[in-house]
Amino acid sequence: MHQHLGLPPFNGFVSEWLTFQTALQATSLDSGVLRAVIPIAAAVLALTGALAAACFVKVYGIAFLGRPRSRRVRRTREASRGMILAQALLALFCLLAGVLPTFVVAALGRVSQGITDHGLPSAMAEGWLWLTPISAETASYGAPLVLLGILLALGAWAIVYRFMRPRGHATLTRGETWDCGFGSPTARMQYTASAFAQPIRRIFSPVWRLHETVEREPRPGLPQDAKQIRHQLHAEDITWGWIYTPITRLLHAAARRVGRIQTGHLRHYLAYSFLTLILLLWVIT
Repeated sequence: MHQHLGLPPFNGFVSEWLTFQTALQATSLDSGVLRAVIPIAAAVLALTGALAAACFVKVYGIAFLGRPRSRRVRRTREASRGMILAQALLALFCLLAGVLPTFVVAALGRVSQGITDHGLPSAMAEGWLWLTPISAETASYGAPLVLLGILLALGAWAIVYRFMRPRGHATLTRGETWDCGFGSPTARMQYTASAFAQPIRRIFSPVWRLHETVEREPRPGLPQDAKQIRHQLHAEDITWGWIYTPITRLLHAAARRVGRIQTGHLRHYLAYSFLTLILLLWVIT
């Protein structure tokens, strides 16, 4: 939810804005390592936000603008009122945290103040209306004013639409889309998730192992005409085999060795408990 709400006036924008403000202040740090790492982390965050936007464009295009491809999907119905209310409640919290970020940052500042003796005393220096993580001269963000501007823009659009739309009772007729002489489009002709992600997949192809196969079944008697075409695509993360697989094997080996102490005998478990109590008493005293 954080990524696709990374636009004002939601909470994702506030968190990303604060992160980028931190990255812009990296030059004032004493550590050269941090001065070099923080801009890289900010660039990765910006790339992540762009990829998340592309991901949700794909999801929206497939889920809301696509056509059902199976009978089960065609017969789906809206979720229950309780499920909709739960999602609406979470969305309301996201909106409140994005419109009133000064109170949220002030509450989190007390936590960091108690742990590290450092907080954000300047976050509400200009009042609840402006969020100033460093100082008002450096950067400030007025979330309530941004929300007011969005509401005014929507209101202006509604007024223009109200006076510019045609008068009278216009009849709306629906018909088949002009198909240029071809057959009626079906659900199998629309964009798929793989088609949406193809440009991004090509850009990041060095990071992935792509296994793509196309099986063409010719029509009997007409070898040039394909009766059916099957396309399969599997993307394998290279870092998975370099990082996660060795860690997984190590954890499995450690779990097998630890599992040897589970003998199933009660006297062994009582001995484990007794030794643990002796060790704890020795540590405490």
